[in-house]
Amino acid sequence: MKTPSAKKGKTTSVVPLTDELAGGVVVARPKPRVRPRKRTPQEVEEIFRRLHAINPEPKGELEHTNAFTLLVAVVLSAQATDAGVNKATRRLFQLADTPAKMVALGEEQVRELIKTIGLYRNKAKNVILLSEKLIAEHGGEVPADCETLQSLPGVGRKTANVVLNMAFGQATMAVDTHVFRVSHRLWFSKGKTPDAVEADLMRIVPAAYMMHAHHWLILHGRYTCKAVKPACERCAIADLCFSKDKRV
Repeated sequence: MKTPSAKKGKTTSVVPLTDELAGGVVVARPKPRVRPRKRTPQEVEEIFRRLHAINPEPKGELEHTNAFTLLVAVVLSAQATDAGVNKATRRLFQLADTPAKMVALGEEQVRELIKTIGLYRNKAKNVILLSEKLIAEHGGEVPADCETLQSLPGVGRKTANVVLNMAFGQATMAVDTHVFRVSHRLWFSKGKTPDAVEADLMRIVPAAYMMHAHHWLILHGRYTCKAVKPACERCAIADLCFSKDKRV
């Protein structure tokens, strides 16, 4: 008896089966797929309860001293690691921790200080432009309003939400690549854009966990639920995960 095989040119995910009915022969069968469904409120609550138990006070990893340096750091973090941004901004923020000091430092010097960060030329330009706009339109202060923040050069919705959350204590949901990935794997959202995922998370995350929710999801995605080879064997919520990417 021959083992059934897939048609030429096609790859089929199979589960080996050996039993008495199969006569001891390994039979190729399609791997069962679990269809994503809506999470129950109880499941969402339990997931965040466990994440909270592991890390009750999660913190962002970008180094900053005030709302302005946080804003600059988040702008610089686009397509860059927090560790790489911190390495560059330590010297930058020693020299310029206010919009006025940043403008005085000048674009050329900012560019030189952050040249180890990806897209540093455009980012240096935006840092100077947003500093100038803060001085001209906001008295040198970082506004605590999402729409106003997004009017600044180089500031998108994710950046605005991070600043509002960390600098002003607002319960916002900043969706970066980690939050986007983890939200899909945990069936929190099927949204195809960061805005859609944000809306889903704002709707389902319990109020008690909203303030730190995006930090838990970011850290979980960065260190455990990684894009490649997620560490499912040490994941505290693995039993509540039904992702096709699950490795245990």
